[in-house]
Amino acid sequence: MHLAIVTHRLVRGDGQGRVNLEIARAAAAHGHIVSLVASEVDRDLIKHPHIHWIPIHVGQLPTELIRNQVFAWKSNRWLTTYCNTLDCVISNGCITWTPADINIAHFVHSAWLRSSGHTAYSHSGAYGWYQWIYTWLNAVWERRAYRQAKTVVAVSDAVRRDLEAAGIPPSSIVTIPNGVDLDEFQPSPVDTPKASPSATGPVGLFVGDLRTRRKNLDTVLRALQDVPDFHLLVAGDKSDSPYPALASTLGLSDRVHFLGYAQNIPALMRAADVCICPSRYEPFSLVAFESLASGTPVITSRNVGAARYLSPECAWIIDDPEDHVSLAAAVKELAEKTRQDPSRIASMRGAARQQAENYSFTRMTERYLHLMENQYATNDACSA
Repeated sequence: MHLAIVTHRLVRGDGQGRVNLEIARAAAAHGHIVSLVASEVDRDLIKHPHIHWIPIHVGQLPTELIRNQVFAWKSNRWLTTYCNTLDCVISNGCITWTPADINIAHFVHSAWLRSSGHTAYSHSGAYGWYQWIYTWLNAVWERRAYRQAKTVVAVSDAVRRDLEAAGIPPSSIVTIPNGVDLDEFQPSPVDTPKASPSATGPVGLFVGDLRTRRKNLDTVLRALQDVPDFHLLVAGDKSDSPYPALASTLGLSDRVHFLGYAQNIPALMRAADVCICPSRYEPFSLVAFESLASGTPVITSRNVGAARYLSPECAWIIDDPEDHVSLAAAVKELAEKTRQDPSRIASMRGAARQQAENYSFTRMTERYLHLMENQYATNDACSA
């Protein structure tokens, strides 16, 4: 089978990119030919003899909206030219103009537009309007792309609900939860150093984009005002971020440590006592699963897609991501258990790892391969 995967990036540090990277690797390992229609690809991936990279260059165009449309046009041109050689096309949202056999829904823009965390609601003027228009246009294009696909894969039950709300026929939707790398993310060895040497109490970890409100760091910071001795490590590019200033204003500068862009995320997760990820809108959350695989409990919110797959033995799930009081209560409970009953925390760490082992990348890619091979057996690629 000759498979084409269309996505901007196939790299480890990108959620959508990592899922597609694992699909490509598994398909090639099963003897399939894989063409990667992308702007950036992990160098180790294209060393495989069955994997070929078709670079899609978009240059230094001024806005993401324009860059994405140039990518959609160029990828469509290649797919149309080589359509007759392809047995299956996998796309991701409205990334290309070519109808896909399988379209993976990592994000639903119509749901994001309704979210209280949308950038348009926190920025006035031209930038806010641009963000609203960008999301609205993507919602329109995305709905068309999903309707044209033979099968739409939802990466969580939450995404399935958002797709159905957007008018995508339920009969065309299959749910395949994202996986996690159980080798890269492992429980802490005995000699792992403390996440924050200056901390006397538990240490939390927050990983995500620090430029927008979507990941909800502002609510986490407000919650920490009520939890003395709790330190928080924040991993993410802090340039143009309002959160270092907010931490200072809230009197948290000595307990909130902004690390910038960090490449040692697995080590940070192993060393932390808890990972906090209560996003305002999060279709899945690879961070939550990576934390579980590291043996680290999670505090998240019910609207996060991964919350559906977490158990009380290894996670605290608050109902409302804006509720800093409930978030503080979860952090306090963790701190109390850490102080009074270390064996309880050890049990939670074991439960976290056990939970993650049900969602390995191997299990995830097996389901994708089965889906692709069924498509190949019953359909001609590019026939939509």
